[in-house]
Amino acid sequence: MGVEKKRFLNQLEAEGLKQVVPDDFPGKVIPGGNGGNIVVTTLDSVINWGRSNSLWPLYFGTSCCAIEMMQTGAPKHDFSRFGFEVARPSARQADLIIIAGTIVNKMGPVLRRLYDQMAEPKYVIAMGACAISGGPFYYNSYSVIKGADHVIPVDVYVPGCPPRPEALLEGMIMLQQKIKTENMKHKVNPIDGFDEGKV
Repeated sequence: MGVEKKRFLNQLEAEGLKQVVPDDFPGKVIPGGNGGNIVVTTLDSVINWGRSNSLWPLYFGTSCCAIEMMQTGAPKHDFSRFGFEVARPSARQADLIIIAGTIVNKMGPVLRRLYDQMAEPKYVIAMGACAISGGPFYYNSYSVIKGADHVIPVDVYVPGCPPRPEALLEGMIMLQQKIKTENMKHKVNPIDGFDEGKV
């Protein structure tokens, strides 16, 4: 045990506190003696737990749903408390893309390029009727794509026109639940076979 950890534990004991393991930690912490602990868990569980609680989102907002998406990150709803900490300005630094708004034919290749640039494993949330199905604009326009899943694979759909911030938060939590069930050994890359329509 390092000096800093001993000092931290001594300070907790002096204040009448003890080290707390989060409720959702996927494993059991057993005292190992001499101030050390032993964690009993699976590698998948602990990696998925860390991954689901530290997603780095990239915003792809094109219209009115983007206002609600920005509100979700603002102090009132504060999605960082769930582990979606910092919105990234670059796809290379993100592992989650949130699509909010209408996607026109000219944006399709740009969206695909951003997805391809993201770090693995990567996840997609389609927010709002336009991102899910083209929305009301699809019926009156030749230039609107019928949903983000015609360009890239989507993990979570958040319906609404526009969805409220609470709905996006629920979608993000659903994505976290999905990540926690992944198995690294049997994980399939969602883009494999996507262009051929196999997924």
